[in-house]
Amino acid sequence: MTNYTPMQKIHLGRSGLQATPICLGTMTFGEQVAEPEAHAILDRAVERGVDFIDTAEMYSVPAREQTFGATEKIIGNWFASRPGMRQRIVLATKVAGPSRGMPWVREGNGLTAADIVASCEKSLQRLQTDVIDLYQIHWPERNVPQFGQIYYDPSKERTQTTTIHEQLEAFDRLVKQGKVRAIGLSNETPYGLHEFVRLAEQHGLPRVATVQNAYCLLNRAVENGLDESMHRLGVSLLAYSPLGFGQLAGKYDESGFEGPAAPNDARIAKFDTVRKGRWGRADALAAARRYNALAREHGLTPTRMALAFCYTKWQVASTIIGVTSVAQLDEDLDAWGTRLSPELLEAIDRVRWEMRDPAA
Repeated sequence: MTNYTPMQKIHLGRSGLQATPICLGTMTFGEQVAEPEAHAILDRAVERGVDFIDTAEMYSVPAREQTFGATEKIIGNWFASRPGMRQRIVLATKVAGPSRGMPWVREGNGLTAADIVASCEKSLQRLQTDVIDLYQIHWPERNVPQFGQIYYDPSKERTQTTTIHEQLEAFDRLVKQGKVRAIGLSNETPYGLHEFVRLAEQHGLPRVATVQNAYCLLNRAVENGLDESMHRLGVSLLAYSPLGFGQLAGKYDESGFEGPAAPNDARIAKFDTVRKGRWGRADALAAARRYNALAREHGLTPTRMALAFCYTKWQVASTIIGVTSVAQLDEDLDAWGTRLSPELLEAIDRVRWEMRDPAA
């Protein structure tokens, strides 16, 4: 029998929830991964000791009206077909932020208290459960420098936004009703995190336990101040896209993103909306090639080095891995326990100093 490096559970902020330091992300379920294979991946993750699953109402990705909610339904069917499994899992999902460009998410352009409650009720139904362990805001309602916008621009501020206080009151109602255990944020900034915590403490409302932001060798923007805020406030980082949409696995090193040699089943190559975003930038691919070459020079696969970087960083509580097969899942989990030498970490930092955060 194969021996695996055990994972000690981590605390999710001050919520009382404990989960594994590797979380299975599921945004591929329902688009790239059909339900039977998704269930096989979920089964294997649990077999390997993972008890933390993250999803969202808008999944699968890329977001389309036809697949809105599909991932939650797949997970709900998995729970229903495996008695007792729900009690073994720390389940996280997300309410979509303002539905700009996605009218199928909800009517209106904002994220009101009523929107949060209504979305939670629908997620509970799709997931076939009575409670969500960690309920997160997928992206802020207000204007923020995220998703490739690296500067805050006051001229893009929106009017008629729901206040953070009102959003917290909606979460408070869900917690008191027993439908949500803890709350979190995603794609958030230091300002937003501080405001959510300040208002929660001032008004006796639920305190944010986690922030789920992109964090990988191509995007270490978390280290530009958000990490200090999270550390001082006792909030845990859930790091998503640790492989930079496959770039840090080396799959585009030779082919690039387009052309007959590009892997046509990979997200950047397959989906135009992804390729035109922050992960599809030429400088992100150039940086990935540098990191991948560095991994090979040190006798590691690019995947192992990129994941070990996230797995061992003090800033990261749990790393969210997204896979399309059981084989990919095993490869990602096998990287747990890998330690990067001081010399390799110094070399990684030298590349970052030169190329910064091209996928921020």
